[in-house]
Amino acid sequence: MISQNIEPLFHEHLAPNNHADSDYFGLIKKLVALKNSAAPDSADFQQACDAIAKAYTLVEDEIRTNTKPPSKPISFGTSGWRGIIGKDISLHTVGLVTQAIVALYRNLDQDNSLAASLGVSSFKEAQQRGAVLGYDNRFGGQLMAERVIEVLTSNGITVHYAHEATTGTLSAAVLILQAAFSINLTPSHNPLEYAGFKFNAADAGPAASEITNRITENARQLVTEGKTPALSPDQALVQQCDALVCWQELVTRGASLHGLNYSEIIAALHAASDCVVAVDCVHGASRVHMRSLFGNQPSEHLLLFRDQADPTFGGVAPEPSSTNMHKVMTTLQQRPEPLKLGVIIDPDADRIRFTDGTVEIDMNLFGGMAFHYLHEKKGKRGMVAKTVATSNFANAIAKGLQEEIFEPRVGFKEFKPVIGRALVCFEESDGISVIGHTPEKDAYIGLMLALDMMLTMKKNLGDYLGEIQTAYGHYYPAKGGVEVSQQGQALLDTLSGLEKYTAGTVIDIGGQPRKITEVISIDGTKMILDDNSWLMIRPSGTEPKVRFYVEARSESGKDALFAAAKAMLSEIGLI
Repeated sequence: MISQNIEPLFHEHLAPNNHADSDYFGLIKKLVALKNSAAPDSADFQQACDAIAKAYTLVEDEIRTNTKPPSKPISFGTSGWRGIIGKDISLHTVGLVTQAIVALYRNLDQDNSLAASLGVSSFKEAQQRGAVLGYDNRFGGQLMAERVIEVLTSNGITVHYAHEATTGTLSAAVLILQAAFSINLTPSHNPLEYAGFKFNAADAGPAASEITNRITENARQLVTEGKTPALSPDQALVQQCDALVCWQELVTRGASLHGLNYSEIIAALHAASDCVVAVDCVHGASRVHMRSLFGNQPSEHLLLFRDQADPTFGGVAPEPSSTNMHKVMTTLQQRPEPLKLGVIIDPDADRIRFTDGTVEIDMNLFGGMAFHYLHEKKGKRGMVAKTVATSNFANAIAKGLQEEIFEPRVGFKEFKPVIGRALVCFEESDGISVIGHTPEKDAYIGLMLALDMMLTMKKNLGDYLGEIQTAYGHYYPAKGGVEVSQQGQALLDTLSGLEKYTAGTVIDIGGQPRKITEVISIDGTKMILDDNSWLMIRPSGTEPKVRFYVEARSESGKDALFAAAKAMLSEIGLI
């Protein structure tokens, strides 16, 4: 009986009446494994579910009662602040961070240096335009959102409350409602023990560094002071918001720019009997929208997977990955329809990956396909934007189409200079947006793009990809990394040893001499080689790791590039 295993697990991971020393998520992960080993609807399965619920009751108490500083100092990075539920992110710390954001706007009346970046000129304007608020499926999301509402309305700020929603729809709501900012309680694709706090300003895109740095400073000061602000919430300032309706309106408004007619795409899908679409929500926030996104019409040609509420994600890492794509791919392979589209979406739906049941297509390749499609099939003209760690497939297409390419450092906020000019903005970590849409990455717009490609051209994504590769070349991107003992400035100092690899240097790649033709150093070190393959080495911003990004011109060439990157780190004494 599974019950014999449950009690020892509680004893192993819990310190009685002591949240700080209790490892709740270590316990929950083992309980999920027990649940997954039991037959559904069996007594063992139900006992495991009951034990998980009991563990989460303890987590909820920690969220509510923990008033200690977070275990790691609050820090807003490219995608906001992330931390362990209960230990780092509690009602107390969420309240302090929200108050830190309020202070940002209150300060505008004395110092307007951030007004342009915020898109708001005074605190009164921020109060009136208000904040869009939502959360993903993480445990405690609604509780934390209620604390955000209490702080914001106590300061006279209107709240457009979207409840559980996705990053892309919340950003759309900022634009449609002309709100001052948005708060999204999500850690994106991080594991089940994490919560997060995303902040976007009035442009609806990821906040600029000068803003996130100020939020970090304000929050840390409030933590140091140890004061809990007095709250006098005003429910009259809370307005309900349907973020998906806002998203639908924004896509419709932007059709003349990006060429995607949302209503026609959905109508064409329901009229077609020769295609099937499979969507894996991985239990994330996209599950609350998916049926409405497809017009609320029941269809045997629309398949939804993992669309039930589950803050444990069934024990998987909740990210678009080859492992998680397996169910979608095998299902499509068994379907009789000739046209097949499958996607997998992360918890806050800012990342998406594609397949036609035969070929898996990540954003390295799909971003280039999207640019080619809008340019050549939709007749749109303009540049393409992609981060420096992303495949050069789009570079080859842009060169062939005689269009510019914008290639900034990693982070979607780096696209701000070309928003409204670039037809497509995308990054290797499966995020994308298009002209006329939000300046924030959005899985839904990627899904509509893929649907339109398939339905308009009457061909699968893999076939379209093959045609583009025949014209512009084959590119094989991959990424990896190694743990190192150094971090921070010490790591940067050691990595400066890579500066000796300059244009013209010949290096060994799999036993073959290759000349470096160009070095790009805006974000780590990216070395372009004479066959247009490349390798990039950059430090992680959050962990003692060095990350590798490589791109070979053949599938077998990737290992040699990884080996060369490791050899370089060995030569400078890092590994």
